[in-house]
Amino acid sequence: MPSPLSGGICYAVHRFRGRAACTGTEVSLSFSEPLRPGGDSYGLVVDDHPLVAHGMAAFLRLHKKLDDAVSAGSPAEALRTIAQRGAPAIALVDFWLADGATDLFVRDVLALAPATRVLMVSGDSHPAILLKARASGAHGFVHKQEAPEAFAAAVSAVLDGGTWFDAAPDGSPPVADTPLAREVPLAPADLGLTPRQGEILALLLQGLPNKPIAAALNVSEHTVKEHVTAILHKLQARNRVEAIAKLRGVRLEVPPAHYPR
Repeated sequence: MPSPLSGGICYAVHRFRGRAACTGTEVSLSFSEPLRPGGDSYGLVVDDHPLVAHGMAAFLRLHKKLDDAVSAGSPAEALRTIAQRGAPAIALVDFWLADGATDLFVRDVLALAPATRVLMVSGDSHPAILLKARASGAHGFVHKQEAPEAFAAAVSAVLDGGTWFDAAPDGSPPVADTPLAREVPLAPADLGLTPRQGEILALLLQGLPNKPIAAALNVSEHTVKEHVTAILHKLQARNRVEAIAKLRGVRLEVPPAHYPR
């Protein structure tokens, strides 16, 4: 049975950290009734830096497949725009907004408007952001420092039904080379790990050896050793120290009730 969205805008905004207030026009939507594309093919830029947002919208207006482009400075404003104009052909979403990472917001947009193509952007170069963008369901990611030609190519690729992700050559999460002002939230699944492996990784990142990890999770030390081997393989790390280095600037999202602090 579909979940009705009593004031669909409120639903998605409250999911986005639950901080934004629901103001202005509200609509009633349900997951069984996805939004259709608007009458015109338009692009939507979601960025809380007005100069950047307006610049990207102006850039999108030059694309031959788009009739118009508009900008929004918050998830609430973006969802009001979608409710009023219909689903955009493409949404450019900054990974970081004032309330935090926008991965849940991207999932809401795709639930409400599954035909919309989503390209995430960021001025943050941490490699975990690319993993999070993929996991959100976005169709591409491009760094704000890319040349206009690369940005245009990414937009065209995504609008044409393709994807645009620059992965590390070996497919592994590379090491962050600069400290972050904000930690990137990653779930175990974003790293290709099982929930149990996520629990073990969380304890490993605290510097615990296998025996205390086994005691904390009430499993055998042999089981922990096998999971650690699998975790290092997934992260393409040679040892625990390298794994910790690769995840610098990442906040591993494991339910706190599953392991001690």
